[in-house]
Amino acid sequence: MRVWMVLAAFAALLGCAEPIPSSGAARIIATGDSLLAWNAASNRSVVSALEKRLRATVVDRSVVGARYHYVLPISGSLGLRIGSQYAVGRWDWAIMNGGGNDLWMGCGCRKCDAQLNRLISADGTSGTVVDMVRRARADGARVIYVGYLRTPGQPSMIDHCRDIGDAYEARLARMAEGDAGVTFVSIADLVPHGDLSFHAADRIHPSPKGSAAIAARIAAVMR
Repeated sequence: MRVWMVLAAFAALLGCAEPIPSSGAARIIATGDSLLAWNAASNRSVVSALEKRLRATVVDRSVVGARYHYVLPISGSLGLRIGSQYAVGRWDWAIMNGGGNDLWMGCGCRKCDAQLNRLISADGTSGTVVDMVRRARADGARVIYVGYLRTPGQPSMIDHCRDIGDAYEARLARMAEGDAGVTFVSIADLVPHGDLSFHAADRIHPSPKGSAAIAARIAAVMR
């Protein structure tokens, strides 16, 4: 656990050190958890792959293990609280994800109604996630909110999260329907049945191939 915390903090510091693009370049910020941050050490994360596709700099604030809510106080300076990752600015695009760790680590993906409602209401108009998106929209950014991978045809230690994950993403889609400047990018259908090549060995996080495929879906919206 201590090693994991050190790695997360180190990743956060690296993300905070990213330069803000000049006024002539596309201004893009990424916030979220390990879906975006995984493979960053080898420069093959979703954000790294997105930069290569767009030939643009992305200010990456995503951190492995990040959540929106914690029972105990967590320093925002580490980037582990997703709400603290976003930096006010004149962004063109805000790439976001998050909420999965709140449902998995926060309530074990069981009896999560209160946690789910806290993240986002059933109609997609209120909650911590909606507040985060509205912050970016107020700065003029178009928002892309990215969902999570599935493991069809293969077992995973988070298979029991499938139903609550589907419910969560249905709410994210409703949120996006209410604002033309927000797009929900689902990756639930990204992995072919039985294919393990899109996942890391833990069958939770994306492999470099998976990260690149997720980046391709994001880039398609941005173009």
